[in-house]
Amino acid sequence: MKTLFWRSLVVIFVILGFIGALLPGMPTTVFLILAAWAASKGWPQMDEWLLNHPKYGSTLKAWRENGTVPRKAKWIACLMMLCSGIIMLFTKAPYLVKIFTNLTMFIVAIWLCTRPEPKLLLETEKDLDRK
Repeated sequence: MKTLFWRSLVVIFVILGFIGALLPGMPTTVFLILAAWAASKGWPQMDEWLLNHPKYGSTLKAWRENGTVPRKAKWIACLMMLCSGIIMLFTKAPYLVKIFTNLTMFIVAIWLCTRPEPKLLLETEKDLDRK
């Protein structure tokens, strides 16, 4: 039953990641990171496939090993959250929903921008090795 739970999560996250690859404004990598996490709990073959994926594998490995996020991904994510926040202001959503949603995206953007970048991490490690 436990394996079925983790595999179900993997399937859901991979489907959401696939949709995100097709639709602008919906993330891909976040869902694939979640899929890899769930796969590591109960589907080793899928975990290996995700980590060796030609397009997303290196990003997933970098996140798993060092918690790094590429600069381009940060910019795209922050830009999408900004656009979503602006669009949200023009909807008929209740005022508190607008505040909560935009505040949440702002906090996520701050957190995301504080994640190290893969290149910077490598340069820092090289500098430490030289000393």
